[in-house]
This record gives sequence, structure tokens and C-alpha cells, in this order.
Amino acid sequence: MTRFTNRVGSIPSRAGYPRGRADDGAENSYYWAGEPYGFDGPELADDPVQDWPEPVRGRPSLMRDRSAAVSPRAARMVVRHDPGEADTRRIVLPIGPRRRIPLKVKWAAAIAVLALVFRKALAFAVVTALSGALHLVGINVHLPHLKLAWPWTSITSGTTTDTELGPFVLQKIEGISQPALGTENFNFVFTHKVSKNIGIWPCWYSSTFDAVGHASATVNLNPGPSWWAPSTRHYLLQVLSRPVQGAPGRVAVTVTLPAPQLPRSVHDVTIDNTLSRPVDTQHSWTYPGFGCGGLIRPQFSETVLYSQAQTIAFQQATHDAKVTQPLIAAAQAEAAQMIRYDFIQPTVNALGYTLAGFTLRWSGTA
Repeated sequence: MTRFTNRVGSIPSRAGYPRGRADDGAENSYYWAGEPYGFDGPELADDPVQDWPEPVRGRPSLMRDRSAAVSPRAARMVVRHDPGEADTRRIVLPIGPRRRIPLKVKWAAAIAVLALVFRKALAFAVVTALSGALHLVGINVHLPHLKLAWPWTSITSGTTTDTELGPFVLQKIEGISQPALGTENFNFVFTHKVSKNIGIWPCWYSSTFDAVGHASATVNLNPGPSWWAPSTRHYLLQVLSRPVQGAPGRVAVTVTLPAPQLPRSVHDVTIDNTLSRPVDTQHSWTYPGFGCGGLIRPQFSETVLYSQAQTIAFQQATHDAKVTQPLIAAAQAEAAQMIRYDFIQPTVNALGYTLAGFTLRWSGTA
């Protein structure tokens, strides 16, 4: 660093560097001549020595009262006082601007932290939205079943309790009021034909439709107090370990439920008209004449076709294994998810236990 001795009491007018002389250790050894290093004005031998970095960015202002002032371009100048030298001020200018973290990087980091904290809720929202979109377009895909979970609903481990865990969990199960539903869509083809000959006119019309049925199997998650009587062994809870020194306890639960119930009436089945469509049409050479069209066309109204499709769909949803087996499997999976994650696991977690094992059995056959 080159040392310059200030020789003026006025503010420099043009130069980007301070005007003064170079001090190489001996007083008044030599001077810089001309711009940008020369000074205009009288020399003051008793002026303080100021150290300037090379090159100097911005134009500093040197005041008569020997206090260091800076221009807006050098507003980040730092003034340091050396205790070893009397009446000496050193002005240090930064080489470049301070680096700042871009706002986009800050937002990205904040979003990443929120996504990590709320990852379970985010996964639930993504799966739910994807399931709704697939159902809207008529695609039947079994997605993983996720429950909405927040970070503050984690296991409260380390708490000990004298509560009888078995009866308390059973009380929660007996409070279940809604059934579990296993819903499936299934395709089938049916034909509707009407023949109304008028005199010697052969008059008939036939159309084949590809229909989409919608049915559900149900599981009664709370069959009543008699179902949960200890003698029936439909509910068993085993404590594997107790909470000790901050570690949660462990329990295993076995539950037996009645078999899923298939649709009981034709009204339990619906037809999706938005996905159903005609695939073939045939008619006599006289159709759609005035006589044939007036008699046959009313027989192909939406009400008549819907009723016939609904009857066929109910028959398949209760007798066709290709339809009944997926219905039962979907109902069993829904029941297992609900009774475990909505009732048993939150209850044992609140008491300081983890659900180490869960078994759901089925009584009888559908």
C-alpha cells in the first residue's frame, strides 16, 4: 500500500485518486506530479498521513477539519484509528461490493424447508389430487392410501401412563360411526332391441352399448357391543413394552371384523353416463320411417336404457367374480386403513406407545 501525505485543505475536483505525495519512509522524499496524483493548493507540513489503497474506487473528500468524508460512490468506506500513531486516520476502501444472497435463492430455501416439514401433508395432497384427476377421466388405478398428517401430531414418546390401554383403545373403536367403502368402476356391454312391426312392415331397431358401472362394498367397522365382548376374541391388544426413559412403548393389536357386504339392491349401483357410449347400431330397412320411428324411438329413451344397464350392473356386482373380488378387496383395504390410522394408532401414540403390529381378520365370507 502506498502512503500519501495530504497537502490540501480543499476537496479534490476531478481526480479519481487522492492528490498528495508518496512517502517511502523519509519525509518529503518526492512528489507525484500532474493528474491524477498532484495536489493544487498550499502544502501543510503538519497534515496527518493517510493511507490509500491502489486503485481507489470513488472520490474521497478531504475536509479542512481533517475528518474523513466519502462520496456516494465510496459510501462503504471504513475509518480506522491506529492507537500507535498520534492524530493519524487510515481510510480503507472495499475492493468490490458486498455479495448478497439473491432473493430467489432465499425463497427456494424457504420453500424447501416448508416442503420438508410438511412432507406428509404434501404427499397426501398430491395423491388426493392425482386420484381425483384419474377418476375424472375414467382411469381406475389403485394409488397408495395416505392419511393427512401434520408435524405436530407426531408420537408423544417418553410419557408414562397408568391407563389401561386395552379398554381405552377399544372405546375409541366403539366410537366409529361410519362404514368403510370399497368402490370400483367396471365396464360391461349390453344390447337393447325393440321390434314393432306395423302390418306388413318389418320394423325393428337394435343398439349395443358399452356401459360403465359404479358399485361399492361396505364394511361395518363397529358391529356393536356384543361383537366386542371379550369371549369373542374379536379384539386383542398386547403390550410388548412400556415407555422407559424417553423411549416409547410398543403394542400389537388384532381386530376381527364382519366380511364386506356387497350391494344389496339395484339402487346401490349407478351408471356413469359420461363414460358410457353406443358401440353398434342395426335396424330394419323401414327404420326410421314415420310409423317405425314413432313407435320404437321412445323405447330408447335415457330412462329406459339407464334402468336396463343398472339391472345388469347389479347382477355383475353381486355374482361376477371379476367384479365382486375387486369390490371386496377395495373394501378390506379401506377398512384396514381407517381403523388403524384413524383410530388405533393415534390413540396409542397419544399414550406414549407405537403400534408395532396390526392384524385385521375377517369373519365368514362375503
